[in-house]
Amino acid sequence: MFELATATGGHLFWITSRAAGIGALFLSSASVSAGLMQSRWAPRRWAGELRSVHEALSIATLVAIGVHGLALLGDGFLAPSLPDLTIPFASPYQRIWTTLGIIAAWMLALLGLSYYARARIGVARWRQLHRLTAVAWVAAVVHSLAEGTDAGEAWFLAAAAIAVLPTMGLLAVRHLTPPQQGATA
Repeated sequence: MFELATATGGHLFWITSRAAGIGALFLSSASVSAGLMQSRWAPRRWAGELRSVHEALSIATLVAIGVHGLALLGDGFLAPSLPDLTIPFASPYQRIWTTLGIIAAWMLALLGLSYYARARIGVARWRQLHRLTAVAWVAAVVHSLAEGTDAGEAWFLAAAAIAVLPTMGLLAVRHLTPPQQGATA
């Protein structure tokens, strides 16, 4: 581990956080897309498989978000505290964008994990709540585009567009078209 930290010029935690954040952006975009397709457009015979893919991508997203935040605890430049990374408006670093990311992370965690409590919540109420996941995802996308050293880089903007634009398109179509007969969500 020491050799790896030395080879990265002391930036191992920062690099890890960047990679996990970018991974979370891609995973969350794929998860939202899979959820939209599964609930609205997929043939019924694929619905179970897409639901499993959506669930796996959602869990992977939460893990990536956790690594993204926790890795920053070791970053010597920012030197954030745990409250800086978990409590909205606590961090002095790019306060608005950091807060947006924290709120998005909490929303994604709570809304994603609510799936496992949907019987207690009630399936109809859970579906209504789960639709807020799109709001959390949009907040996370804005956080990604507004904060960090890669935010304005052409390579990052191109990569983000590849992940985000198809999902934005699916969301737009979802909200601009009436539900089909027998739609599940």
